[in-house]
Amino acid sequence: MTIVITTFLIFLLAFILIGIASTYKSKKTTEDYLIASRNIHPVLASLSAAATNTSGYMFIGLIGFTYHYGLSSIWVTIGWICGDYIMWHLVYRKLRERSESLQTQTVPGFIGSTVKGIDSVIVTAAGLITLVLLAVYASAQLKAGSKALYVLFGWDYSTGAIIGSVIVLIYCIAGGIRASIWTDAAQAIVMIISMSILLGTAMGAVGGPLSLYNALLKIDPALVTLFPGNLKFGPGLYVLGWFAAGIGVVGQPHMQIRTMSIRSPRHIKRARRTYFAWYIPFSAAAVGVGLYSRVLLSDISMIHRLMLSWNIRADRLPANFDPELALPALSMHLLPSVFIGLILAGLFAATMSTADSQILSSGAALTQDIAPGMGASRFKTKAGTLIVTVFALGFSLSGPQSVFSLVTITWSALGAGLGPLIILRSLDRPVNRFVSLAMMASGITTVLLWRHVFHLSDHVYEILPAMAAGFLCYGTSLALQAWRGNKI
Repeated sequence: MTIVITTFLIFLLAFILIGIASTYKSKKTTEDYLIASRNIHPVLASLSAAATNTSGYMFIGLIGFTYHYGLSSIWVTIGWICGDYIMWHLVYRKLRERSESLQTQTVPGFIGSTVKGIDSVIVTAAGLITLVLLAVYASAQLKAGSKALYVLFGWDYSTGAIIGSVIVLIYCIAGGIRASIWTDAAQAIVMIISMSILLGTAMGAVGGPLSLYNALLKIDPALVTLFPGNLKFGPGLYVLGWFAAGIGVVGQPHMQIRTMSIRSPRHIKRARRTYFAWYIPFSAAAVGVGLYSRVLLSDISMIHRLMLSWNIRADRLPANFDPELALPALSMHLLPSVFIGLILAGLFAATMSTADSQILSSGAALTQDIAPGMGASRFKTKAGTLIVTVFALGFSLSGPQSVFSLVTITWSALGAGLGPLIILRSLDRPVNRFVSLAMMASGITTVLLWRHVFHLSDHVYEILPAMAAGFLCYGTSLALQAWRGNKI
């Protein structure tokens, strides 16, 4: 236990020191705090974006999802990567160019800016969406880290959430987005090393792909089917829904601020190559770990035995099996103490690399877009970061327990609420105030209806119909304009 804690603390200290070291490059301006003076190296920006994208969602959420659904979870990853790749090709360079020409420092500011000036109503609406949804999203990351500490040490969920929020706050306040990007890049390295170690060890215990397939088939034949059963709209729309999830990355402010901070638009191609060179193998490894964990951790009694072997009190044991505990439990089952500390550090790195980005973007929305009077002061901008951190921590302690559910609904709401507008703005398509507000409202409303009223998210991920609703608003406005023009 001592070795695990020591290894874990060494990595946490290293992350804090890297974040603090970034302050030596800081220009002590609000622009540098928010967007690093648009001078980030493409490799650093891409590694940061990759780590931010995967987050506790991969380490906890996707592995838990794969544990439950088996091989069919590959479509989540395949669809997400393909949609993301298309956005890198079609949108990101234009986003980088136009954001600089418009001199915008936040994503809501970009959405509300035109060559004619800034539409404060659009900026405020987009800022409110960013503030609320990213703060909730950040809470999911804090919750993911707390689940790891719960399994390994029996600590209450609140302990891990508090530790994560304090560490993130320290280096975000110190160095802003530059500190976030520097630490994310370091965390990306720790993440992929730790996931690879766990996958390799699990493969050694069970065997290669054929042995894994046979073991899963023996547990439950449904685990080796390519698609979930009873899909109302068939496998095609199911896969298309996850493809839309990848497109939805364009609507994530904490991701796009990294695109906006890259040194030059011509560096986007290099950033894209680095991003996918890291992202694809890491995603494949996460799915593999989820599948192997289903074989090696067959039921709740295994989790109980592992936790008891680490001297966790019996009253701290989970009453029901939570698939999202699979990764930390698997590391306890397979690895020596020093590597368990590395896995825990990798998991915490994943959660912090996303939480810091979301907290900074959410705080920027508060101080630059919703209450722009705060944005003139670097101190007040940092105060906004503190306010958002407290809110995210509070929601983490009181909100829903499922990391996967929190991530997928906030991702879809941001992707559908902001994504279509960001695409159109990047392509320099004019969108007036009324249509912009209608696109944001229709996207988020469709997400909520699809998931909570129609209960269809298990069949088609809600971001697909929600983004379609946003583009339908835009298409309708073009049709009406054409009709009026013909009438005149």
